[in-house]
Amino acid sequence: MPAPITALYAALIALLFLGCAFQVVKQRRRAKVGLGAGGDVQLECAVRVHGNLAEYAPIVLLLMLLCEINGGAAWLLHLIGGAFVLVRIAHAFGLAASAGTSKGRLIGTAGTWAIILVLALANLWSAVF
Repeated sequence: MPAPITALYAALIALLFLGCAFQVVKQRRRAKVGLGAGGDVQLECAVRVHGNLAEYAPIVLLLMLLCEINGGAAWLLHLIGGAFVLVRIAHAFGLAASAGTSKGRLIGTAGTWAIILVLALANLWSAVF
């Protein structure tokens, strides 16, 4: 069964993922660190931006795919997919700007958790009803 909506947002997240990976390589070259972060705060932030996306993207995309396959509303999937891309961009900029708390990090984290909750509930609904 085709899943073009999930495919669209998976592709956008993949491009963001590559952008984050590029930032890690750029920071590694700048700091001359091949493994770990070597105590370099900018490198550590870049590694965590990339890693955090790698940790959250699979569950969101899987839940989106299941929702789409099970007949979830296209408008809801587009809303969630678009929101996920935006909150992950906010998170990346927020964490890249500061190793501490930031507005972008808050938006990214809270937004990602809200998206997971909505998708989990949507999938529960389609599984039960």
